Amino acid sequence: MIEARELTKRYGDRAAVDRLTFTVRPGLVTGFLGPNGAGKSTTMRMILGLDTPSAGTVTIGGRRYDRLAAPLREVGSLLDAKGVHGGRGVRQHLLGLARSNAIPRGQVDAVLEMVGLGDVADQRAKGLSLGMGQRLGIAAALLGDPEVLILDEPVNGLDTEGIRWIRALLKSLAAQGRTVFLSSHLMSEMELTADRLIVIGRGRLLADTDMREFIETHSQGTTLVRTAEGEAERMRALLERSGAAVQLDARGGWRVAGLAPAAIGELAREQRIALHELTPLFSSLEEIYTAMTRASVEYRGSAQDVKELIP
Repeated sequence: MIEARELTKRYGDRAAVDRLTFTVRPGLVTGFLGPNGAGKSTTMRMILGLDTPSAGTVTIGGRRYDRLAAPLREVGSLLDAKGVHGGRGVRQHLLGLARSNAIPRGQVDAVLEMVGLGDVADQRAKGLSLGMGQRLGIAAALLGDPEVLILDEPVNGLDTEGIRWIRALLKSLAAQGRTVFLSSHLMSEMELTADRLIVIGRGRLLADTDMREFIETHSQGTTLVRTAEGEAERMRALLERSGAAVQLDARGGWRVAGLAPAAIGELAREQRIALHELTPLFSSLEEIYTAMTRASVEYRGSAQDVKELIP
């Protein structure tokens, strides 16, 4: 478990992290979201003892990171996959970590196979592709078989198969009762992977909630309505007379806002219109996250900027 209490980091007059309080619990994949400059990396660095808080505390299993007896065995982390000496071999890099943390040599080969690097174990790190380098960083995080994993952008550089692999891996680790804390800018992937969300903006907490609850609570209530072809226009007119906003859905049918699914069903029944589909629709995590953090975005471009760059 990771616990942050009033965690703060200041650089001069600027608060990169501002009184953050949250708990990352075992048995769940917890996603950590925020715009560039929101304080995510600084927060992760403070968890791992790489930055010193200006105020507040953060502990792992009730202890500060620098008080852990065997850090690599208790916490696995990936903050920068490029943080490897390029001239060192893949296996040699992991062996060095293993020896310094009293981890059996056999664990090195085990994690190499787990992350799909067994065939390039003798290759130098500088010869790895971006995706392979990311897998090496994940291997290092898993080397000590830790109970807590902290991963910053773990899917960077991974292809579709690699993304699916790490999604399944993280879910399986959480299912074993481990604490999994990860950041990512890929909202669609976070929506598929995380059970809980912690969202920050300008260093402050914006949300700490269950993923499904977050999406359902913040979604704009719309319903997909399908009827037989001959009844579609009649259904649209009926819905609009009842005060609903109706738009054509790209997949066919109508997207209806302003009426609950039950009310739509009752209207159709009263008018003897057979419904082929009546499905509540929820906004995507990306749509909700973008709306929530719009005021917290520090670096913003615009369509006008693009028009000026590309005449």
